[in-house]
Amino acid sequence: MREYIRKYFALRKHNFQVAVKKAKRSKMCYAFLAPYAIIFTAFYILPVITSIFFSFTYYNILETPRFIGIDNYMSLILEDDIFLTGVKNTFMIAIITGPLGYIMSFLFAWLINELPRWLRTIAIVVFYAPSIAGNCYVIFSIFFKGDVYGHVNALLIEMGLINTPIMWFIDPKYMLPICMIVILWMSLGAGFLAFVAALQGIDRAQYEAGYVDGIKNRWQELWFITLPNMKPMLLFGAVMTITQSFGVCDVTMALCGYPSTDYAARTIVTHLFDYGFSRFEMGYASAIATVLFLVMILCNKAIQSMLRRVGT
Repeated sequence: MREYIRKYFALRKHNFQVAVKKAKRSKMCYAFLAPYAIIFTAFYILPVITSIFFSFTYYNILETPRFIGIDNYMSLILEDDIFLTGVKNTFMIAIITGPLGYIMSFLFAWLINELPRWLRTIAIVVFYAPSIAGNCYVIFSIFFKGDVYGHVNALLIEMGLINTPIMWFIDPKYMLPICMIVILWMSLGAGFLAFVAALQGIDRAQYEAGYVDGIKNRWQELWFITLPNMKPMLLFGAVMTITQSFGVCDVTMALCGYPSTDYAARTIVTHLFDYGFSRFEMGYASAIATVLFLVMILCNKAIQSMLRRVGT
C-alpha cells in the first residue's frame, strides 16, 4: 500500500513538472492570452463568485452586508409565491420556445443554405434582423392593441368572432402565449448564424462519398453527414437558446407591464430585476441569480449530453 501511494505521488509530481515545463515553453502564448483572461475573469468569473457570496447575506447597498446563511434561499423557495410563479412561467417559456426556436433556427439555416449565394445573403439578413433590431417587439403592441384600432381585434371583430376588443396584454389568459410568439419571432439570433456558417463549412466531398457508400435520400444525408459535422455549432446553438429562454425579461416587461396583471407574465429575471433594481435588496437578488445560474448549467449539461449522441 505504501509503495502504491509513493508511486502515485511520484507520478503526480512528474506530471506537474511536465506541465510547468510546457508552460515555460509556451509563455509567449500565455502572454497573448493574458488580456482576454484578465477581462474574462474580471467581468464574468468574479461577478459570479461575488453574487454567490452576497446570496448568503442581507445586503441593501446602504449597509454593510450581514451574513444570514441560507435564509434568502429558504425564503425564496418556501415563502415567495411570486418567485414560484416566475419559475413556472420561465420554464413554460423555455420548454416551448427553446426547442421550437432551436429547431426553427436549424431548419431555416438548412433551407437557406440551398439557395443561390446572393439570395442566401438577403435571406440571412431578413431572418436575423429581428434579433438585433432592439425594441422591434413593440410592433406587436400595435398588432395586439387592446381596442378596436388594434389590427388583431379589428380583424376578429370584422370576421364576427368577437363583439368587444380583447385586452391582450392585460388579460392573464393571453399575455404569456403572445409573449411566446414574440420570443419565437426574435429567436433567430447567433445560433442561426452559427448554423449557417457550419453548413457552409461542410466539405461537399463527404456528401459524394456518402452517396457512394449507400446514402439514399436527404434525410439520411442530414443524419449521417450534416449533423455529425455540425456538432460543435449544435452545442453552441443549444447554449445560446438556453441563455435566451431563461433570460426572458425585456419582452414581457415591455408588452405586459411591470408588474404584469396577476404576475401572469412574471419571469425569474423579472423577479431579479424587481429585487435588484427596484427594491435594492441585493442579497435576495443574488440568491435569485444563483438559482437561475445553477438551473441554466444543469439544463445546458442535459442538452449537451443528448446532442453528443447525434449521428452516433
